[in-house]
Parts: sequence; structure tokens; C-alpha cells
Amino acid sequence: MKIKYMYNLKKLFLASLIFIPSLTYAGSQTGKVGYIVVRASDGLVYFTLNGEAPAGQPACAKNTYWMIRDENSNSGKQQYSMILSAHASGKIVNVVGMDSCIRWGDGEDVNYIQILGN
Repeated sequence: MKIKYMYNLKKLFLASLIFIPSLTYAGSQTGKVGYIVVRASDGLVYFTLNGEAPAGQPACAKNTYWMIRDENSNSGKQQYSMILSAHASGKIVNVVGMDSCIRWGDGEDVNYIQILGN
């Protein structure tokens, strides 16, 4: 009886996996800031990192630059400030994306930035 119960429990578990959406992972990258661009036409801020290649980026992120999603928001201004500071000081940063390319169609939006050190 116990074996049949475990078998049915296993079947129920496997069947329930069908209803769980596939997991998506945001991109990430660690390195020193390569360059920073601020466009006058629309305020778009994007940057690159030198070092390891980005990993886990969504399919929309055809390029390796990172987009500050909303440069006018408080968090966007803080992210821009952190990138400028890291670039000026030569610090290593870790960037994790949002698994989206909303701000610009071929670069991943930044979720968070960590300044790590030299």
C-alpha cells in the first residue's frame, strides 16, 4: 500500500510541474567599468564592463552593455552615480540585470550594482 501511495504522490508531483512556469534568470557580470554613454537626445545611460563576459542574459540582450532603466528615477540616479564613482576609482563592480530589455531593445536593464573593490 505504501509503495502505491508513493507512486501516486510522485505522479502528482510530476504532473504539477507542468503548471509551473519556466524559470528565467537575469544576466550578471563582474569587472571594471569600460565606458559610460549618456545620450542627449533621450537621456539614455548605458555602460560596459571589462572583464568576464556577461552570463545568463535574456535573449533580447544582443549587446553586452547595461542600460539604466530609468535615469530620472531616484534608483536610476543612484546607479549612475555608482557607475561614475566605480569608473573614476577603478573599482570592480558586479551588475545584475532585470531579465528585460525595456529601456532599450538590445541591452539588459540593470537591477542592481555592487561596488566590490580593486
